[in-house]
Amino acid sequence: MFDLETQGKRRGCWMLMYLGMLGERNGKRNVHLAVVNHSSLVDFLLLGISERPGLERILFVVVLISYLLTLVGNTLTTLLSLLAPRLHSPMYFFLSNLSFLDLCITKSFVPQRLVNLWGPKKTISFLGCSVQLFIFLFLGTTECVLLTVVAFDRYVAVCQPLHYTNVIHPCLGRQLAAVAWVMGLGQSVVQTPPTLHLPFCPHWQTDDFVCEIPSLIQLSCGDTTYNEIQFAVSSVIFLVMPLALILISYGAIAWAVLRINSARAWRKALGTCSPHLTVVAIFYSLVISVYLQPQNPYAQKRGKFFGLFYSAGTPSLNPLIYTLRNKKVKRAVRRLLGKDEDSRES
Repeated sequence: MFDLETQGKRRGCWMLMYLGMLGERNGKRNVHLAVVNHSSLVDFLLLGISERPGLERILFVVVLISYLLTLVGNTLTTLLSLLAPRLHSPMYFFLSNLSFLDLCITKSFVPQRLVNLWGPKKTISFLGCSVQLFIFLFLGTTECVLLTVVAFDRYVAVCQPLHYTNVIHPCLGRQLAAVAWVMGLGQSVVQTPPTLHLPFCPHWQTDDFVCEIPSLIQLSCGDTTYNEIQFAVSSVIFLVMPLALILISYGAIAWAVLRINSARAWRKALGTCSPHLTVVAIFYSLVISVYLQPQNPYAQKRGKFFGLFYSAGTPSLNPLIYTLRNKKVKRAVRRLLGKDEDSRES
């Protein structure tokens, strides 16, 4: 009888232990589901530089000025490329695509950023973060590919000037631009859903100004191995490879120019390539600082400011870099304003 009572107690203990383990598993599962299912109900907190309110006011003024310059400069460049007959060439068609892209980037991110810098509200909804991430990946990838296309255009213009119109004809220009936009869209479609399906930590705080893949991966409480591998592969395809192609193009241009014993030809080649080289240098230095940085607090804070300058500063500089010393653009502006002195003299 004693043995039967002891066995009954043991069975009861095992049953309690089993039910406890089952309840613990269900509890963890419920917590995980709560994190995932409440994704659409909780706002992300974009910390930015909220610990330094004085610097926020200064950045607000700088970003606002850059925003207005971007709207004016890129709108004017796009309209000139469409309205001026002298600018109906593949080079200015690509330039109008870049200007339109800069307008889209600026309008998609800067207004939200200005609100966060000026007021106490630093949050963005899950839907807003999703849209921001999708657009950022779409436009950023498109810009990488477009800069590569422009480098190819400059290579043909300098190394094969007599065949330029036959190689870079308008139909090919439209096709290359379409490929750039489609590749950007495909990259965004592939990268955005896995990032947004991550189980995020309950505090929902990201130390950034916008919703980007690196900051959202850091916010996750689950396994991010797949996302990190996917992000690394896409960085190689859409950052490293385009940069390598651009460097190869300009290496061939430099080799061709060095074989020419003419100072005038050198100046012409420099005038043709220097604006695009400047834009590429600024763009890739900022992007590499943001996306290919080491994982330490100093690099993250630095990358945060570089990301801010990429989306707010460079779009305002690009029209100045491309058009400041461009005689065709200046003549097109004078013609549209009715002050084309060159046409009267000829």
